[in-house]
Parts: sequence; C-alpha cells; structure tokens
Amino acid sequence: MKDRLRTVIEQALQTCYRQQTLHSGVIPEFTLEVPGNPEHGDFATNAAMLLARAEKKPPRKIAEALVDALGPGDGFWDRVEIAGPGFVNFFLSRRCWYGVLDDVFRGGSEYGRGRFGEGRKVQVEFVSANPTGPLHIGHGRGAAVGDCLCRLLNATGWDVTREFYYNDAGAQITNLALSVQARCRGIEADDPSWPADGYQGDYIRDVASAYLAGEAVVAGDQQVSAAADPDDLEAIRRFAVAYLRREQDQDLAAFDVRFDRYFLESSLYAEGRVEAVVRRLTEQGHTYEADGALWLRTTDFGDDKDRVMRKANGSYTYFVPDVAYHLGKWERGFTRVVNEQGSDHHSTVTRVRAGLQGLEAGIPKGWPDYVLHQMVTVLRGGEEVKISKRAGSYVTLRDLIDEVGRDATRFFFLMRRTDAQLTFDLDLAKEQSSDNPVYYVQYAHARVCSVNRNAAEAGVAVPGLGEVDFDKLLLDEELALARRLARYPETVEGAARSLEPHRVVFYLQELAAQFHSYYNRHRVLGEDLETSRARLYLVNTIRTVLANALTLLGVSAPEQM
Repeated sequence: MKDRLRTVIEQALQTCYRQQTLHSGVIPEFTLEVPGNPEHGDFATNAAMLLARAEKKPPRKIAEALVDALGPGDGFWDRVEIAGPGFVNFFLSRRCWYGVLDDVFRGGSEYGRGRFGEGRKVQVEFVSANPTGPLHIGHGRGAAVGDCLCRLLNATGWDVTREFYYNDAGAQITNLALSVQARCRGIEADDPSWPADGYQGDYIRDVASAYLAGEAVVAGDQQVSAAADPDDLEAIRRFAVAYLRREQDQDLAAFDVRFDRYFLESSLYAEGRVEAVVRRLTEQGHTYEADGALWLRTTDFGDDKDRVMRKANGSYTYFVPDVAYHLGKWERGFTRVVNEQGSDHHSTVTRVRAGLQGLEAGIPKGWPDYVLHQMVTVLRGGEEVKISKRAGSYVTLRDLIDEVGRDATRFFFLMRRTDAQLTFDLDLAKEQSSDNPVYYVQYAHARVCSVNRNAAEAGVAVPGLGEVDFDKLLLDEELALARRLARYPETVEGAARSLEPHRVVFYLQELAAQFHSYYNRHRVLGEDLETSRARLYLVNTIRTVLANALTLLGVSAPEQM
C-alpha cells in the first residue's frame, strides 16, 4: 500500500513539473507515515514541506499544487486534505483497503516478501558457541534471533550466508581437554587434583566414556576417532571438541537452525592468518610495545584506551583472531556482515572494528553490523531455574526444547527486543490458553482452518480471486483487519532493515488479537451466502499472513490444536 501511494505521489510531482505549477524538478525523499490520530487519515506525507526551499514557496502552496495533480484518485482514496504547515493527508477508500485481500490471495506464501536487498550478499554469523559444553539458553536466544534475521533478510531480497564460528582454540579448550582427561583417569570434580578451571558437568563424564570406548565422531566435515589413551592430551582435545560440536549440531537441528558454513578458529592459526594480521598492523604503524606486550592503538579509532594484542607470555588476546577472521570475511566478498552475539561481547565491537580499520584494507568504518542480545532468566513456579541435570551449572537449550517444544522456545526467545532482558516462564510456555502468546497466535491460524472445514461440510467453498463482493464487508472490524494485513509487508521490511525480529512477533500478536475479537463477536458462516463467502475470503487471507509471519520466526502454523 505504501509503495503504491509513494509511486502515485511521485507521479503527481512529475505532473506538477510538466504543467509548471512547480519548477524545481526535485523528487524529495519524503516520508509516508500513519498519523497518530485516525482523524488525520490513513497516511500523511511531508513532501510539500521538503520542497519549500527548492521551490521558494510556502509548503501549503506546494501542497495545493500536489493535491490538484493527484486528482480524484480513481477510487484509491475518498479524499485528500492539507493539514498543518503543509502535510498532505490521505483517506483511503474501503474498496482500496479490501483490494489488499486480493494482494494477499495472489501472493500466497510470497505475500510480504520484498526486494530491497537486490540480491546483494550478506553473511550472518550467529551462535558461535565454544565447543566446551551443551548449548545454554543464551546460545538458544542467539540461535532464534540469528535464524530469524537470516529469514528476514532472505525474505527481503538478500543473498544470505549463515556461518558458525567455532572457538576451538585457546585456554577454554585446554581446560576442556584437561577436564575430560581427569574423568578418563577416574578423578572426580571434588578431588584436589581436578583442574583448577575445569568443566564439571555430567557431560564431561559422557565425553570421557566415549573416548575410552574408542568411539568415532562425525562433526561437520571432520571425523575423529578416539585414541582411548588417557595420557594423550592432544587426542583427547580433538575428540572432545568433535564430540561437543556434534552435540551442538544435533541441538541446533532440533531447533530447526541450519548453517551454510562452519569456521574453525584453529584454522586461523594453522594458516598463519593471525600472525599475518599482527604483522600488517605493525607495518601500518598502529602497534607499539610496552611492559613486554604488543599493543594496538585502538584509541586512534574511537576506543577509550589502547588494547593488548599479544601478551608478555606470547599468547594473543581474544579479539586478535576475531580481526583475522573478519578480514577473511571481507576478502570473501561479504561487504555486509551481521554478527549476532550475546551482550557480553559488547567490548569486542570497538576492538574488532578498530583492528579492521588499522589494516587499511578499504573496510568501511562501522563494519561489521552487530546485534547483541541480553541474558535470559528461566522461571518455573515463579522461581528461577539455574542449573541443568546434565550441564550442571546452567540451563541448556535442549532442556527448553524437551520441556516446552521448539515452537514455544523460539517464539518466547523472539518476543522481546534483543537489547532487553528476557524472562522465560516455563509454566506459561506450556499453557494452552490465550495467556500463552505463541498458543494465542497459532490458535488463530487453527481457528481459520476449522472454519474452512465447517464451510466444506456446509458445501461452501473458499472463494477465489474475483469471486467476492467486498460490499458485504460492512463492519469496521473487517476494515481494520484489512488495514492490518496491508501493513504486513512494511513490517517485514522494517524488521529486516532495523535487524529487529521482535517487530514480526508484535505484529502477529496484534493481528491474532484483532482476529480473535472479530471471530468471537461475529459469525463467519451463517449469514447470507454472499456475506459468508466474503468473510471466508477475509479470514483466509488472515490465515495466509499468520502462516507467512510464523514461518519467518521458524514457528509452525498448525491446522488443529
């Protein structure tokens, strides 16, 4: 609807220039907004005010010329008014709004998809969990958000690559190997000889048992066979990483999350990429040595202080391989990259961007984009759940999937802004009532499917394109529903542009609420045949949009509940 109206306004401005009622020839980047007060129309534009300087006329005079050029609208609107300093307000016709139902019917599963990405490449990195244990609820929120971002970007015309970065190097992996080795030797977590920073969950016992049994593990493109030697720490490390990678992959598959590429941090060291980045930054004059360490002048790029790159003991700080990794992304042709990570990575953003700028490789300032999600608190019976039977110190993603199901887990993870903390109420997620937001939305879809079954039993077929008399849709609620459906495509585009998946969830909840209210007050079937057919057409367009939006969230649209 917005796109159509924008085109009409641009054409009217061109008419003004041809007729010489306006002279600048400028087509400004005007806005089309939904007024806060419905009395001001369905849409308002500031085009006339933006042209005031170029035209050297008062905005209202420009607005008058624009309105004259717009003409009667051929049924698109009932009237157009000039308001305030020069806003042009459009009051669209009922026929126009109900035409949206035909748009939904024609579009089907494609309705709401757009093309603003224009086929450009974008890489989305998300989850990227250390392979040191099962995925926790923070990883789960990141998986839901990252996957939904990929779906949104794909739905708006981007060529999306999904990537998982495995931190399979460094101190944490060493601690993992030492923990598994201790279990292999029969050492318990409360033993004084247990590694100081070891992992204590029961899953470490599982890894050790599999290693001693000589199992073979396939993870990604690797197959690792256990050496079964408790003294071979490197063999234990390789096996433990592969074992936990496989487990994480299985959890993500259960969550309906997939990746196009898995990238190993260890490859950056094996291929000399980390050392090459450090050498390049030094050659560009952005490093210095102090206190036995090598520092990066991150203050030159907006950081509050310089950062250590290489410690006095020769090891690199955690952001250095990240710089090397992102340089590789740029060299792979990803001029746009989105990183979805936990809020604990906030300090990484400035350091990685500073390192990339220091390379002087033509990478734009502010690249890559970051979406950081806040922590999740899980409640049962009003009390916080802090540990998992298997992981020991935290609640796992698998715990949630097993208890409340994939759909509820995904929906709950997505129903708040990513920068807001999230409370995951297990009891609410399992309720089959209107209080449960995912049930409420899915039930709206199932209700329409039930109406269709009742219609079929009554011998009333769901109408096709051009088979409905929209004059039978006389209720204000029906018009409001059509307006809501018209705003779905801009909701999708807005969510993709802003990288805010919660916008789709909010839209779904509003649409479901409007539908349930309408359904509870009015009969779809049972009026005269033409009214029943018109209402049947309306509710089925609602069903289509509900299904399309749920698909963007990775949530199912059930036909029965």
